[in-house]
Amino acid sequence: MAKARRTVAAVDIDHFLADNRATWDRLAELTSRPTKLSADEVRELSRLHQRAAGQLAYAQAHFADPDVKASLTSRIAASGAVLYGARRSTWRTIGRFFSVVFPATVWQTRWFLLVSATALFLPAIVLGTWVAHSHAALDALAPAAVRESYVNHDFASYYSSEPSVDFASQVYTNNVLVSFEAFAGGIAFGLLTLVALFVNGANLGAAAGMFYAAHHPGEFWGLITPHGLLELSSVVLAGGAGLRLGWALISPGDRPRSRALTQEARSAIVLVLGTVFTLAVSGAIEGFVTGSRLPTAARVGIGVAVELAFLAWVVLCSRAVRARALVPQNPNYQSPALTGSPGSQSRPAALTLR
Repeated sequence: MAKARRTVAAVDIDHFLADNRATWDRLAELTSRPTKLSADEVRELSRLHQRAAGQLAYAQAHFADPDVKASLTSRIAASGAVLYGARRSTWRTIGRFFSVVFPATVWQTRWFLLVSATALFLPAIVLGTWVAHSHAALDALAPAAVRESYVNHDFASYYSSEPSVDFASQVYTNNVLVSFEAFAGGIAFGLLTLVALFVNGANLGAAAGMFYAAHHPGEFWGLITPHGLLELSSVVLAGGAGLRLGWALISPGDRPRSRALTQEARSAIVLVLGTVFTLAVSGAIEGFVTGSRLPTAARVGIGVAVELAFLAWVVLCSRAVRARALVPQNPNYQSPALTGSPGSQSRPAALTLR
């Protein structure tokens, strides 16, 4: 009986192939045409594309042969690119990422981002306050001559040590690596991510503490604020992505750990891709604005304006997404666009003590 069913299925698929091969061949011919299609040929291509899509749906429902479905899928994708334009589709995808996917994922990851920000800024505040008010802590941090050189010369000269383009490229590469390390540290149940955030925050606090102890806080904030606001926001995003991975391993819920890790990794990678963009912006500011001869107020104003624009973008777009009910209040929710589509102790170059 089973053999009879297999024979009938083989006959059915043979008929299916014979009946529709002419359609698919013509579709392939129009798709691969090196010259521009005429209006009639475009209309024909559209009809064949729609017919092939219906035939693919039929094949998926009735046949188990993966080769037939793979071949049809490939031809439909190629004809769709010709019909709708790969460039337009690419720009639509990019626009959807920035207007829907990324802001929705930030909102979805908000509690992990809160933990990430705490792990970064709490050590910075505690160590910075301690160094600023304790001679013992200050002496333990660095000898007096080193501190004096750092505050009066080295910190500021670092931002003009190389041509702007080279410096921006170097800073961007370093910051992306640091952010990726914070993200990848989530594989160790989030512990390495927390360590990376703590060390980054401690380095920031140590630098700030030395400037406060020398009574030059304005110089510190004048150099850090232009690029540092967006740069630190990017580190928080990468840290939140890593913590999200770690939590999937610690508390997978009713999912197997491997599946939980795979599902959460999709959303976490969205945050990492977002930081690639934000770090590019902060790197450009660091290379062309921070070390420039612009007045301090202008440089700080640029940094504050860019950070406010970033926050407004994320908040307003995520609010619009929630208003369209794309992000239900469900901790296991996966964004529609997502379901389709050891931590180093180094600092970003701008904040590394030298």
